[in-house]
Amino acid sequence: MSETTASVASVASNASVAPASSSAVVAESPTARDRRARIALRALQVVLALFYAIASALPKLIAHSSATEIFADMGWGNAGMYTVGILELAGAVALLVPLLQSVAAMSLGALMVGAFIVQLTVFGGQNAATPVILLVPLALIAWARRGQNAELLRVLRRRG
Repeated sequence: MSETTASVASVASNASVAPASSSAVVAESPTARDRRARIALRALQVVLALFYAIASALPKLIAHSSATEIFADMGWGNAGMYTVGILELAGAVALLVPLLQSVAAMSLGALMVGAFIVQLTVFGGQNAATPVILLVPLALIAWARRGQNAELLRVLRRRG
């Protein structure tokens, strides 16, 4: 008998006599882990939806002076400001609608890519990190909820 075979046999025989209540770590059930992951993802979506609705879209939609100055500096005026505000508000609401979550995250992500480009080109990169930071959780949501895209297509095909 080789050394490897002998050591495996001794480990196996020791394992068979160990009591069932040994200090072995019991693995967490996949369903509990999945449930916590779903809750965390949902909480992230709610936080992002609140951010986009309150902190980002609202100042644009009420024409707050900080938003009007930024869009005037870009040369987009009120029309651009209201358009971006409406897109952000629609994305915030859609992040909370189960069938639209992935599409909303991708759409807001595209908006953040545009915001990043504007920050670099118009404002010299002053706040360019903000859209990139927001892009990371949006990409996570889009990826995690990607299965809903097929369901959304099925619903649209039935109606069309």
